Amino acid sequence: MDHIVRSFEYPLGRACVRFSWLVVFCLFSALLNAQTPDPAPESERPVPILTGNAGYFTDVNGGKSELVPSITPVLLVPLGDRWLVESRAEFKGEFERPDGGEPYGGKVEQAIAYLQVDYVANRYLTVTAGRFLTPFGIYNERLYPIWIRSLQPTPLIFPLGTGSSDGVMLRGGFSLNSRVNLNYATYFSTLSTVNKFESDRTAGGRLGFFLPGPRIEAGVSFQKQLQEGRSNAFGFHFAWQPVALPLNLRSEYARSHDGSGYWIEAAYRLTQVPFWQKAMRRTEVVGRGQQLFAGQINEEQAQEYGLPDVNTRQGDFGLNYYIKDGLKASASYSRRFNSDGNMNLWTLGIAYRFAFPLGRVGPQ
Repeated sequence: MDHIVRSFEYPLGRACVRFSWLVVFCLFSALLNAQTPDPAPESERPVPILTGNAGYFTDVNGGKSELVPSITPVLLVPLGDRWLVESRAEFKGEFERPDGGEPYGGKVEQAIAYLQVDYVANRYLTVTAGRFLTPFGIYNERLYPIWIRSLQPTPLIFPLGTGSSDGVMLRGGFSLNSRVNLNYATYFSTLSTVNKFESDRTAGGRLGFFLPGPRIEAGVSFQKQLQEGRSNAFGFHFAWQPVALPLNLRSEYARSHDGSGYWIEAAYRLTQVPFWQKAMRRTEVVGRGQQLFAGQINEEQAQEYGLPDVNTRQGDFGLNYYIKDGLKASASYSRRFNSDGNMNLWTLGIAYRFAFPLGRVGPQ
């Protein structure tokens, strides 16, 4: 087994060096581009904003039902034109009914996803310090909120390489030419055991290329654990929004010591259906195929990380109905296949998005 692990780590070590040089090149290019003066600031005065989402869902997993209410407030506090303090907390209930028919009972999970200070150095570079979402893949940063995600169940590989980090991050983007835009993020995270601020000592980054014409993005992520087994993780992501169709196509692949796998998801808005147009334009159908290959962890570790401890395949199908701006109803069905026994998973609920300015909006 040791020779298998070594053969897996050495190529990743070389990939880490190449990836680091690529990130350095991106930062150097950003600094060169920073010589271009920024446009004059707008006359509007920035004000704090309280935003986020709330939801109430019923999950049925293998015949066992669970009530899952949640609220995720996000606070944005601008300090002048270049500084921003932002934070997201999550309060999520998991209430199950015992087999004896007793009332629902359970716990409420509380978590701080990020609490960070951003400094906008220029249009190409933002420096972040504090607790931030780990920039690995695209789901964690872009698709995780219940209002945004097309399917409420998260992908099987979601815990691989993602989560929150405590440290420093540099990120930004710029145009390579008229057809290709580049975005990047690189970070260092320290070890923390403080309650609600737990993190591992890691370093890594993400590099993505966006083609505005065909509206395609593809990128790669890398993460090096700087403690314990000093293992590596890497991933790929792809996203496409065709110009001619109301379709979102997304996919990710991730591989680490804890497991590997992929998911492919397509969400289609029924705006081009010729009948029942008023109802169809508010309706979205979603399909996802995914597979996870169990890693070198035991059953207890897999449960802690939220991963299956055996190879698993799963197909998901869902419907979203956008009742009005900021309010949507969602339903999904999933079928999971693995050696522990096949099972059905159902989800039904509603999600609400809110946003409130915490100050007077208007010119300075």
